[in-house]
Amino acid sequence: MKKFFACSLGGLFILCLVVSAGYGQTAKDVLDKMIEAQGGRKVLEGLKDTTIVGSLQMIQMGMNGNLTMYQKEPDKMRIDIEIMGMIITQAYDGEKAWMVNPQSGTQEEMPEKMAQEMKRQALGNDSYLNPEKYGITYTFKGKEKIQEMEYLVLEQTFKDGNKATLFIDPTTYLIYKTKSKTIDQTGTEVDGESILGDYKKVGDTTVAHSMTVYQNGAEFMKMTFTKITFNSGLEDAFFKMSK
Repeated sequence: MKKFFACSLGGLFILCLVVSAGYGQTAKDVLDKMIEAQGGRKVLEGLKDTTIVGSLQMIQMGMNGNLTMYQKEPDKMRIDIEIMGMIITQAYDGEKAWMVNPQSGTQEEMPEKMAQEMKRQALGNDSYLNPEKYGITYTFKGKEKIQEMEYLVLEQTFKDGNKATLFIDPTTYLIYKTKSKTIDQTGTEVDGESILGDYKKVGDTTVAHSMTVYQNGAEFMKMTFTKITFNSGLEDAFFKMSK
């Protein structure tokens, strides 16, 4: 279970685009509208850290739990999950990805593939506003129909070559769905999808308050975010592995 969770939140903060021609729009056109839909460049630049509190349902396992996710600009993340009496922690401090083994309670570095995913997921709004700093590019791929609605499609390519696809609502310019390869609870690579919804204003920005995660087409997990706060002054040490 601890191996998949870092990649399940991809789509909340990892949004970055560069100019790309085609289909009457460019990635830059879509980027500008997405930034505006979320509150505007000035608002996003002012978000130095984010804390998300919520609940989760593990559909296939029949388990419920709670989670708190922390992100600090530009590239730090920590996720604390409480489920079935266990505490699972995953984190990236800008240099090292680590986790708490729920059985032993000890901290350990993540395996390489999982660490690479956590590093990508830890990127925050700065990578969205300034993708060239992180070697991230986007290509506009046109439109795709999903359940009778056409969405704008963007292919995201990270510096390490990893790719993801974003499906953007053309009326709101908010993300509807993300698709990418991910790692399941056994360490196996699977096709992952995340459906985002229940967008609400939090202060001056707009944020998804629900997410449903699929693995190889099967519903795997549902998350509901009950509280989202910004700029609480998270310290760098909070994201570091204990010595």
